[in-house]
Amino acid sequence: MTEILVQDMTAGGISADRRVVEHPAWPELKGAVEEIRPWQSKDGSIDFDAEGAPSRTTVESAVDRVIAAVGELSPLLPHDAAYHRALAADLRKWADSAFDVPDFLDSLLAFQPAVGRADGLQHLALFAMYTQNGNPDRNLEAVVLRMVWPDWLAELEATRYDNPLFCGITFEDFTSGYDTNSAVLFPETIAVREAPDRFSWGGIFCDREAARFRAVTEASVALLGLELPDGIREMIGDQARCEQAFVLWDMVHDRTHSHGDLPFDPFMIKQRQPFWMYGLEELRCDLTAFKEAVKLEAEGNAHGRDVQYAVLFDRMFRFPVTGERVRNYDGLGGQLLFAYLHKHDVVRWTDNTLKIDWERAPQVTNQLCGEIEALYRAGIDRPKLVHWFAAYDLVATYLAPHPGSRWAKGPDALDLSLPPRKLVDDVLPDEFPLSMFYEALSKKLKDVIASTKGITAAGAPERVAA
Repeated sequence: MTEILVQDMTAGGISADRRVVEHPAWPELKGAVEEIRPWQSKDGSIDFDAEGAPSRTTVESAVDRVIAAVGELSPLLPHDAAYHRALAADLRKWADSAFDVPDFLDSLLAFQPAVGRADGLQHLALFAMYTQNGNPDRNLEAVVLRMVWPDWLAELEATRYDNPLFCGITFEDFTSGYDTNSAVLFPETIAVREAPDRFSWGGIFCDREAARFRAVTEASVALLGLELPDGIREMIGDQARCEQAFVLWDMVHDRTHSHGDLPFDPFMIKQRQPFWMYGLEELRCDLTAFKEAVKLEAEGNAHGRDVQYAVLFDRMFRFPVTGERVRNYDGLGGQLLFAYLHKHDVVRWTDNTLKIDWERAPQVTNQLCGEIEALYRAGIDRPKLVHWFAAYDLVATYLAPHPGSRWAKGPDALDLSLPPRKLVDDVLPDEFPLSMFYEALSKKLKDVIASTKGITAAGAPERVAA
C-alpha cells in the first residue's frame, strides 16, 4: 500500500466552512468506495478466489484513492483530524490483512461527533458497516453529514433532557448503503474486532425522517379526507420546521430507553423476547416524548406542539404500513396507538373519512403512556414470563391477535417447562395482523412509502408535491 498521509488541518488555509461535498476530492472518494463495495462479502472481506473477483493490486489501488481523498478533505474538518488519521491506518491494516474481515475499532474510538456539538458542523464518516433498515452487509460506506444543534435544543439538553451522546444530523451526501430507508448512524453497526465497553455517540438523520413524514402524512391526509387545523398543515409544508420537531422527538426518545421504572435491561437487543415487548418499549419512548411535548407547549415552546403532531401522524399513518409483517414491532406500536385512540373516541373512521378530536388527543395519548408505564412498574415484581403475558394482555385489549396464535390461548397452550426464550419460537411472525382499515390503507400508500427510499431534504419538496 502506498503511504498517503492525512494533510495537516491548517494546510493551504482552507476554510472549515466550505462544504465538503463541493470539494473535488469528495466525488473521488465516493467513486472509489462504490468501486470497492461490490467486491465485498457479507462480512466485509474480499474473496479473491470468487468468480469475477478483482486482483489484490486493483483493490489496493482503490483503497489508496480513498485514503488520498480523505487526506484532501480532512483540512476542511479539523475537528475530525485524529479520526481521519486513524481511518487511514485502519484502511491500511485492512489491506495488509489481504482484505480479510475489516476492523475499524481504532477509527471508531477516534470518531467523537458528540464532543463539541455545534449547529451546522460537518463530519465525514467512513466505515465498514451495515445500515440499519438499509443494507444488511458490512460494506464500506461514506457519508458527509451536518450537525443539527440549535441553541434552543442545546439549552433543553443541558437543563432538562440530558443526553450527551445524542447527535441530530442531516445528510449532505452518501454512498449506496444510505440510498435506502436507513435514517441512523450507529456505532453498533460498524465492523470491529471487539465491541468497546460503551458507545459514545449515536446519530439520527432528522432530515430523512422529516421528509419521509411529510410525504406519507400528506398522502394519508388526502386519502382519508382528514381536515387539518392551519397550524398542522403549515408544519407539514415546512421541511425545516419538521426537522426541528424530529430532532427534539429523537433526543427525548433516545434518553427514555434508560429512564423510568424499567423491569429489564433497556437495551433490549441483548435479550430474546417476543416482539411485542420491543414494540411497547419503542412506543413508550415515543409517548414519553409526546408527554414532554405537551408540557413544552404549555410552557410556550412552539416545538412542543409540532412534536405531538409528528408522533401522532408518523405512528398512526407510516409505521403500521411500512416494512414486512415479520416481527414488525414498530408497526405494532403504531397499530396500538391508533386502536387506543379509536376505542377512546379520539379518532373516528366514519363515511370513509377520518376525524380527530384535537382537544382530547393529548389527554388520551398520555393515558396510553400511563398504561404502559404502569405495566413496567408492575413488571419489576413479576417473573419474566408473567410480565410477557401481562404485556400481551395489554396489547390484545386493543388489537386482535391472530386466530391461530398459541400465545392468545394463554399459558396452558405453551410448554412452560421450556425457558422463556424458547417460548419466543411459539410467537407468530405476525402475531397481531393489520386491521381491515390498515389493510386498505397499506395498499393505497405502498407506492408513496416506496418513493421515500433514500429521500433527503433536497428531494422532499418534489416528492411531497407529486
